[in-house]
Amino acid sequence: MTDTLTPWLIRYGYEQGAFPMTMEDGEVAWFRPRRRCLFPIEGIHVSRSLAKTIRKGIYEVRFDTSFEPVMRGCLRPDGNWISEEFIRVYTEIHRQGWGHCAEARADGELVGGVYGIALGSCFCAESMFHRATDASKVALAAMVDHCRELGFTIFDAQIMNPHLQSLGAYEVPERAYDRMLREALTHTTPWSVAA
Repeated sequence: MTDTLTPWLIRYGYEQGAFPMTMEDGEVAWFRPRRRCLFPIEGIHVSRSLAKTIRKGIYEVRFDTSFEPVMRGCLRPDGNWISEEFIRVYTEIHRQGWGHCAEARADGELVGGVYGIALGSCFCAESMFHRATDASKVALAAMVDHCRELGFTIFDAQIMNPHLQSLGAYEVPERAYDRMLREALTHTTPWSVAA
């Protein structure tokens, strides 16, 4: 547990393979799952209906123009692990150049998105949201594709759930993830920012 999050602490934790979450009592805890959820860097599984949505260009995808609004879109009315402290710190991380987002827009309005952090050639996706059908999936597909184009080798989604699995996510054991992460931290991409 920790009381205060800082960009440095977030970076250090991620470099060790851990990530923070706010617990119900408001405290921040760090997690290192025994099995890590990843997406193939070649791209997510795109269903026929999602492919049709992408092909029709229903959503315009932009990168890094609305980082804080994407984070706020990920907040749920019933509460979740994203606190105001997280929003403050991750928005600062974005200002420093290693927090990134993909935004899905319909008629200019933000209707879906995904955000995360870039360390070496590892992109760690934090959360995503949608206010329109398939908007988060379109943003996620665009983010994975963009990361691949930038030279990323890992697209980390942290913890597996049925939704991520349906999009093609898979798990690797903790030790395998640690090896992959150590290698990724030695690489640079256009999104790399020195510690």
